[in-house]
Amino acid sequence: MKLKNTDALNALRAQSLELMGSRQATNSVSTEKALVRHVMVCGGPGCHSSGSPRIAEVLEEELNQRGLSEQVKVFQPGCFGFCEKGPMIEIHPDNITYCEVSAEDVATIVEEHFIKGNTIEHLLYMDPNTKERFATNLPFYDGQLRIALRNVGYIAPENILEYFAVDGYQALAKVLFDMTPLDVIDALKVSGLRGRGGAGFPTGSKWEFTRKSEADQRYIICNADEGDPGAFMDRSVLEGDPHSVLEAMLIAGSAIGASEGFIYVRAEYPAAIHRLKIAIAQAREYGLLGKNILGSDFSFDIELKYGAGAFVCGEETALIHSIEGSRGEPTVKPPFPAQKGLWGKPTCVNNVETLANIPAIILKGADWFSGIGTEKSKGTKVFALAGKVNSVGLVEVPMGTTLRQIIFNMGGGIKGHKTFKAAQTGGPSGGCIPTKFLDTPIDYESLASIGSMMGSGGLIVLDEDDCMVNIARFFLEFTMDESCGRCTACRVGTKRLYEILTKITEGKGTLEDLDNMEKLCNIIKDTALCGLGQSAPNPILSTLKYFREEYLAHVVDKTCPAGVCKNLLKYEITDKCVGCTLCVKKCPMNCITGASKKRHTIDQERCLKCGACMEQCRVVGAIIRR
Repeated sequence: MKLKNTDALNALRAQSLELMGSRQATNSVSTEKALVRHVMVCGGPGCHSSGSPRIAEVLEEELNQRGLSEQVKVFQPGCFGFCEKGPMIEIHPDNITYCEVSAEDVATIVEEHFIKGNTIEHLLYMDPNTKERFATNLPFYDGQLRIALRNVGYIAPENILEYFAVDGYQALAKVLFDMTPLDVIDALKVSGLRGRGGAGFPTGSKWEFTRKSEADQRYIICNADEGDPGAFMDRSVLEGDPHSVLEAMLIAGSAIGASEGFIYVRAEYPAAIHRLKIAIAQAREYGLLGKNILGSDFSFDIELKYGAGAFVCGEETALIHSIEGSRGEPTVKPPFPAQKGLWGKPTCVNNVETLANIPAIILKGADWFSGIGTEKSKGTKVFALAGKVNSVGLVEVPMGTTLRQIIFNMGGGIKGHKTFKAAQTGGPSGGCIPTKFLDTPIDYESLASIGSMMGSGGLIVLDEDDCMVNIARFFLEFTMDESCGRCTACRVGTKRLYEILTKITEGKGTLEDLDNMEKLCNIIKDTALCGLGQSAPNPILSTLKYFREEYLAHVVDKTCPAGVCKNLLKYEITDKCVGCTLCVKKCPMNCITGASKKRHTIDQERCLKCGACMEQCRVVGAIIRR
């Protein structure tokens, strides 16, 4: 059924509200529908891998057997964000969230919750610090503001009618019939929206540059090549709310004068691709892609292109070359893609999270969006919170929120009551932020001023057990492996940096190595061809700046304070040894000697530094690690 005008779209929206039932607290939903419970089983990647599809399947079977299938409906939306406690389910309108649910819990949930009306205490979230349980208003979500993720985990992503019910495609209708292309661009400029893929370039200005470039054809590209390790915010939007991205691309196409768009998505995101294909087919069926959209003179269509997983293809010029069928390598700018991009035509490249904000900005207004955040960084940012923190997952917070609020409020603090050491932001090219900057407001300028970057939103928490030299080496290994090899600075420079870091972690580094490494970092930043190469030294420079004492310990004292670098470890048996021989029996190299009830000794030349002796020893302080 092709929608011929906005009246048809509005009529469909009104009809679709019924589908939301108890999830939509409005008078538009009939009493009969509002009484039907909706069970939302998280379908995010974390919960999916932990068995959420099986939970949904067993739940439907159990409800059928109990004759409750008409009173309780089961849905699998996108990611709830709170991956630490998955698989999760939410029940509407009861407003109850159950955590770490398994298929074996389903019968109990049906019997106790749906038949007897009891809340199942042991499935409620328990705060690891206070031991308090929460049925709703979980601390993880306190302080979050979901704009890009507004529909993720709430609507069924494969049902376009649910997207209509939450004002889907209303922003497009407003753009086509109530605004000029310049009005749209001005609105984005006033909103202050900046690219969420890393560079933070103003989105409205990028659209304006593309529109002003004279050409018979222009293109809009959605950059869905999410390559930062541990980052999955774009994936969650594509899997949980694909129509919001399509709608934003339509709006962009209308504003810059493009009739074709491409979504460049990683082939390793099969669920995202599957749902994008469904969404594109549905949009075409309803006449929201194709000729004369909603009866206007605007025509636009979208094609999927698959990336092979190369990190460098997240850079816009490399991405464009990949779509053209060439090797994914960056090129020198200018000319910028807005002037000469895909097949030599003006091209606007925006990432998924950037686009996901746009329908909300058009509907709620530029002033609403610009009222959120800091002076120069407006709106919200989604972070993939990971590492040594109690609650990992996706968080979307207003710009200006501090690291402390994210890590210690939403994240629940450091695992195992360890001490916070640093937070690494911005993906593998980001910097490590020490404790003294925990209260720094997170925005583009503040992060850059302390040697880090926003990047696409990776946020890894490190504790006292992490070696900062080894962390820098870990990220350098990633950027070295992912270098496209086109420029010498990145191809050779990252290799040399990695070799020096390896030398230091093996206890062979010198003070001269530290000086040479710092000089080489600055040369790479100044001479690498693209942003990925230019930012590759950031982990080294930030750890040298804030954790220099750890480098000196490795180089001068030949020790690793965190006890991570194996070549620098040394296990010793102290006077507290009672000679129980337990360590002697467990040593895989038989390098511990000593008679019963006599102090033992370790042959340091043969010791593997595996730590098996220390793990087995029952006397505190009898075996120590230096």
